[in-house]
Amino acid sequence: MTDIMPVTVMPVKTDEDVVRLRKHVRDTMVAIGFSLIEQTKVITAASELARNTLRYGGGGEVSIHHIDEFDRKGVMLVFSDKGPGIEDIALALTDGYTSGGGLGLGLSGAKRLVDEFELDTRVGEGTSVSIAKWKRY
Repeated sequence: MTDIMPVTVMPVKTDEDVVRLRKHVRDTMVAIGFSLIEQTKVITAASELARNTLRYGGGGEVSIHHIDEFDRKGVMLVFSDKGPGIEDIALALTDGYTSGGGLGLGLSGAKRLVDEFELDTRVGEGTSVSIAKWKRY
């Protein structure tokens, strides 16, 4: 059974929000006991997803959760926006694909950096991306 601890909700409306998010994710991961490498992976994924939220979703928010199971603890981040949604999820998750002139590593790269990745999108309604990273004890 997974316990999800209290949530911090942060806006993702400006580049400064992305910087604040990166610091908050780092502080959260340090408190849980993640290594520097694990911190870097999740911060990188969070930064990519936050920038996607800004660029393609018109801004939104991210909720940050502590998650706890009997033999492991972790962090879960849920990015959500009310943007146009993603028409072709498979294409959007393809390495190298970009609809906005970037490197095309945002979604696929973020997925590779974490233990769990879930994308929910509805054209015309918005997108939610949930990521999680676990630490075994």
